[in-house]
Amino acid sequence: MDRVVKIKKGLDIQLQGIPEPRISNAPDSELYAIVPDDFVGITPKVIVKPGDKVMAGSPIFYDKSRPDILVTSPVSGEIAAVERGERRKVMKITIKPDTAHQAVDFGKHSLGSMKGDEIKELLLKSGIFAFIKQRPYDIVANPDTKPRDIFVTAFDSAPLAPSYSLILNQEKQHLETGLQALSKLTDGKVYVGVSVHDSIETTAGTVVAFDGPHPAGNVGVQINHIAPVNKGETVWTMNALDVLFIGRLLDYGKVDFSRIVAVTGSEITDPHYVRTCAGASIASIIKGMVKPADYEQRYISGNVLTGVNIGADGYLGATHSQITVIPEGNNCNEFLGWASLNPHKYSTSHSYFSWLLGKKRRYAIDARIRGGERAIIMSDEYDRVFPMDIYPEYLIKAILAFDIDKMESLGIYEVAPEDFALCEFVDTSKLELQKIVRTGLDRLLKEMN
Repeated sequence: MDRVVKIKKGLDIQLQGIPEPRISNAPDSELYAIVPDDFVGITPKVIVKPGDKVMAGSPIFYDKSRPDILVTSPVSGEIAAVERGERRKVMKITIKPDTAHQAVDFGKHSLGSMKGDEIKELLLKSGIFAFIKQRPYDIVANPDTKPRDIFVTAFDSAPLAPSYSLILNQEKQHLETGLQALSKLTDGKVYVGVSVHDSIETTAGTVVAFDGPHPAGNVGVQINHIAPVNKGETVWTMNALDVLFIGRLLDYGKVDFSRIVAVTGSEITDPHYVRTCAGASIASIIKGMVKPADYEQRYISGNVLTGVNIGADGYLGATHSQITVIPEGNNCNEFLGWASLNPHKYSTSHSYFSWLLGKKRRYAIDARIRGGERAIIMSDEYDRVFPMDIYPEYLIKAILAFDIDKMESLGIYEVAPEDFALCEFVDTSKLELQKIVRTGLDRLLKEMN
């Protein structure tokens, strides 16, 4: 461990449904899905059609603007459907798996003798490169750009987040191999952000420990405290659980997109970890684990702050290692509504008496917004939970005005939508801050190119 960074600003939201440190195997999914929206910055060109046979590692689509970036199949089987939405936007590609479990053979490699370009080419062909993102813009990395540094986050501080140490310690060798491969893709350093409370050890990369509340686990926060991104610089980022894909590819010569997923939330009867595969149907993963209810429940791929509402018939996101199920809350009819003095309500301030019951109390929070959208209130509420050297309220206003000069001076190149998730949670104006930031980054990218 090279250094320890203490994060003071932030907020740990105590929710019910913590996963027990126990791993079970999910039954095989009847269908697997690849959702292009999981790979931000890619405009997909689908190269398969219904009825085509594929193997794990077979290309499914590529990026129109950067054709060498491929997204590949997580399983072997047959293309079931290519679903499109408005203006023929590709919504998802579903695959019906077979029992052969065939995978494309990319060949075993000796990492010590491989050069950076050879590793990058292998990652591009296998589809794993699509899991590497870049700052600025928080999009799939440009393979033609050499990053100043690479940042790997090896813990998650979000509500009910999975324990990375539990998952990574199952595959220590693959993690080590993956980090060594990343170190050959940059002339700078590979920084590995870990929690002071986890026992993750690695000899590859520069290990930096973080102590503090969420969003300490966000890679953007880690970049800001280790080596901020300046205009004209590019850094790559990756989740440590995705680094395992690189390790498996180099150690076995085949892609393996299997994941250990934390099934969490107040609507889960037995929250624990489940071994499955990226793109599996939610129904196969949480079968028999959801509380029977006469009210609507929200199924989220990811955590409650940044995850995607996918419904009970949805699929595990390509980059997600958590599923959360909470009450929808649309059937509630409370006396006095938000003005109720109910001690079971959660508040980040002292609006309710729940704060008298201790910080460790856990809550079953539903998905209601509890209020309507209104003008931004410059009340310092964002700043209290935003541990970056940036003025979040002013940056949001600059994005809304699309004032490029102010956006740049206020740190637009350092941030991603997830960095504003807590601000969105505490926001009394009820603005969709993550959507605002994503739109601003997309417009800025288009303007600069």
